[in-house]
Amino acid sequence: MIDTIIIEGLAFALPMFIMAIGGIFSEKSGITNLAIEGLQGFGAFAGAFAAVITMGMVSAGSQIPYYVSFIAAVLGGMLYALLHVMLCIRFKANQVISGVVVNMLAMALTSFLTKRINEALFGAKSDKFILDTSMRFTVPGISKIPVLGAVIKSVYPFEIIILVVAFIAWFVMYKTPYGMHLRACGDNPQAADAAGIDVYKVRTWAVIFSGGLSAIGGMSYAYSISANFSPSIYLGFGYLAIAALIFGNWSILPTFGACLLFGFARSGGQVLIQHLGMPSTYNDLVRTLPYVVTLLLLVFFSKNNRSPRALGEIYDKGKR
Repeated sequence: MIDTIIIEGLAFALPMFIMAIGGIFSEKSGITNLAIEGLQGFGAFAGAFAAVITMGMVSAGSQIPYYVSFIAAVLGGMLYALLHVMLCIRFKANQVISGVVVNMLAMALTSFLTKRINEALFGAKSDKFILDTSMRFTVPGISKIPVLGAVIKSVYPFEIIILVVAFIAWFVMYKTPYGMHLRACGDNPQAADAAGIDVYKVRTWAVIFSGGLSAIGGMSYAYSISANFSPSIYLGFGYLAIAALIFGNWSILPTFGACLLFGFARSGGQVLIQHLGMPSTYNDLVRTLPYVVTLLLLVFFSKNNRSPRALGEIYDKGKR
């Protein structure tokens, strides 16, 4: 039972973690990013479409569509993030409103495009792209260690991808000049500009990176939770990622802990329902557990949060 909680909890928490890192990149630069939900959804749409097309070109059981889907998802998420860039940086729109608009547009646009593509290419009136089931692997020997061995048991390939990308993101954020410039732009953009840093450029790339990272999370959920892309991909996971980064105080490692907490709350509830033999209708109630945990954490701990000082502020180079 504990092994199942760990295995399924990680499969849920890690995609949320990579989306939260995307949010950290954007918000550390000073751009509020409520658009993570839409970015992960549009990225998953692009990746699922690429996977479906590739599946028709390769033999059954090939893993090529799987990896192609993640590349396409990242590109799609980065491209769609340009809309948030244009609204927030180019036109200096309210960043909260921009995020909401990006989310609503993504949901409507991907649903429409999925139906039209299925009808035009496959002759099917469906709002889903059906994906092959993702392979899972277990590391022999080590996985037999009680409790800890569950971490490397029935692992999705995307979990390894996420951990590698997360490490690279951490290195970029804290060990490179770009990361230092990004954090400076979120705390004091005027001082950063005076030091010769192009605030607009740094913020633009931060939001674009956010789109790519969010898309990895969306594609991961498409393969693990639903085995397809459909409007059901918009289940609030992006908002959970935002809550996680806030609880993690806009720092990558504490945010990872918050994501694990949400993931284990969800998987623990599902295992409890199965163990007690309760009807499957209670699964809907279990899905609310991460949100309940989020509310409790934010109520008790949000007073200690320290967001980037210039977060949400529209930067105007002409003003001092």
